[in-house]
Amino acid sequence: MKVKTKKEYRVRRHLRLRKKIQGTKECPRMSVFVSNRHIYVQLIDDAEGRTLASVSTVAGEGSAPALTAERATEIGRMMGEKAKELGLSKVVFDRGGFTYGKRLKALADAARACGLEF
Repeated sequence: MKVKTKKEYRVRRHLRLRKKIQGTKECPRMSVFVSNRHIYVQLIDDAEGRTLASVSTVAGEGSAPALTAERATEIGRMMGEKAKELGLSKVVFDRGGFTYGKRLKALADAARACGLEF
């Protein structure tokens, strides 16, 4: 019997989720990846296989050293503003197999406050 790791379980949850959702040009997929130190958010058009916009804490957009709910809120607000610039108001939220906890909830609420619907 093979021992499964937390990462393997997360990937399986993400694959189950990806079977159900798909992004289009009018309603892209807002994909989130959370590591121990950083958070990455992308708007993806699955029909063409293109990334429309991306925001992360790695590129210097987030200034705090630790990944907290406040930093996730800042990233969600930035993604909401980028989506507005592209003329997008509706997205499909892809949590990437991660649990919808404190940081993902803060990110989603900040994006909703900027006018995104999901």
